Amino acid sequence: MAVPPSYSDLGKSARDVFNKGYGFGMVKLELKTRSSSGVEFTATGSSNTDTGKASGSLETKYKIKDYGLTFTQKWNTDNTLGTEVSMEDQLAEGLKVALDTTFVPNTGKKSGKLKTSYKREYVNLGCNIDIDLSGPTIYGWAVLGYEGWLAGYQMAFDTAKSKLSQNNFALGYKAGDFQLHTNVNDGTEFGGSIYQKVNNKVETSVNLAWTAGSNNTRFGIAAKYQLDEKTSIVAKVNNASLIGIGYTHALRPGVKLTLSALIDGKNFSAGGHKVGLGFELEA
Repeated sequence: MAVPPSYSDLGKSARDVFNKGYGFGMVKLELKTRSSSGVEFTATGSSNTDTGKASGSLETKYKIKDYGLTFTQKWNTDNTLGTEVSMEDQLAEGLKVALDTTFVPNTGKKSGKLKTSYKREYVNLGCNIDIDLSGPTIYGWAVLGYEGWLAGYQMAFDTAKSKLSQNNFALGYKAGDFQLHTNVNDGTEFGGSIYQKVNNKVETSVNLAWTAGSNNTRFGIAAKYQLDEKTSIVAKVNNASLIGIGYTHALRPGVKLTLSALIDGKNFSAGGHKVGLGFELEA
């Protein structure tokens, strides 16, 4: 079996069918480019159609492949600066070590996190530690995989309070065109998802979630249909009668247009439906 995914990527294929290709209530522009020296730039800007609030971000990334180093810098319109330095497959094969820091010039607030992960056949482990002298929080996770079966555990331990703040379990099965994922978060939140790639053009997904002690069960189904190499259509609906549809088309190489809409099926005539528009440019 290949290297199992990280805990956060368990059930990712099903989530992607539900989340990708939509942008309700937003007008978004994203630009990706790469300099001759190998520096990658990603700039995004968006505006909320309900509030009119605009936001943006800029990310630069530079890799030194011979030493397994990656330097990433981020800035957003909330005036938060972020820097991450990572090294992979140098200290040991499959081991990645990173230092992630953020700084807010307006308030002088600083934060940091030391990240480590290790992945090999059958196992994927990780541990992150907040750099906080008053009492760091330790985040850890592990995923084991064997013959398609996946089992994972995720935890967070608050050293200042000496207690677990997160305690999650997951179990799944992954075949060539089929994936099953179940999870329990803190013993109260239960969830599950099924993903199936019907053929080269059709993907489907189902998710289910409920909370212990509550009759509120969430259920949804979603599908993606690849019309041709340039165009895809996505659709989803949940038990609250919220219907989402999306259309993505590559206008030309490096230029992608996304249109989406969210319809409230219970209050169709009352209005309040949301639309979205997105452009992705890559040079």
